Amino acid sequence: MKICVLIKQVASEDSPLLLNEDKISLNQDGINLVSNEPDTYALEEALQIKEKSDGEVVVCSLGDESARQVIKDALAKGADRGIFISNESINYNDPLSVAKIITETIKSENFDLVLSGLQSNDNGHSQVGILIAELLNTSHASLVMGTEILNDKSIKVKQELENGWFQWSELDFPASLTIQSGINSPRYATLKGIMSVKNKTVNSFDSSKDLASGYNLSERFVPQKTKETVVIEGNADDIANNLADILKNKIKVI
Repeated sequence: MKICVLIKQVASEDSPLLLNEDKISLNQDGINLVSNEPDTYALEEALQIKEKSDGEVVVCSLGDESARQVIKDALAKGADRGIFISNESINYNDPLSVAKIITETIKSENFDLVLSGLQSNDNGHSQVGILIAELLNTSHASLVMGTEILNDKSIKVKQELENGWFQWSELDFPASLTIQSGINSPRYATLKGIMSVKNKTVNSFDSSKDLASGYNLSERFVPQKTKETVVIEGNADDIANNLADILKNKIKVI
């Protein structure tokens, strides 16, 4: 069983997000870069599948030179080897371009499973895993909350639906799964795992070419926090009617 796990490097939730003068790039001063949290659940699921099926887990990351660190972190947790795709313009690429770059790099590996987190904590497109399934012509399931290897040809997955409902589906290999956060409890790296990283292989590829996707990032901005206080006056009936109108038509919570 060959499993590829896609992991993205993102800014931690407590990092200061300040834009440079170009209104596009982030000021890197003080930013703490970490592994995308949803992807850590995908890695843990891959490691658990490996432990049950005696397979191989390969972690793949696309980004600038600093993204090598998320590969090292994954290797320390138990991944067998890494694939680093160098791309300095990763923050300006659309999901389709990212999916094409990753697909072009990993397609010759013939992975049985490609796992990724449901979304990234920075852009949150929730599309890369689905697009890779299409580009690799594999089966796909999203919002996966459980996996069960049936045999060497198929996998059973538990998918989260609306209103607390779940559904079990059977997929043929190869398959691409986008993993929902909370599916498991991601492990920490052990001292033995950290020491073993230097003996594990990380294959590097360069992919700085322009895919001419038609996608153009013109500006980023930080949402402005606003607060408005409205005093509703009148008799009880008028107050109740006005309040119901605000909740229904303006705030839209009922």
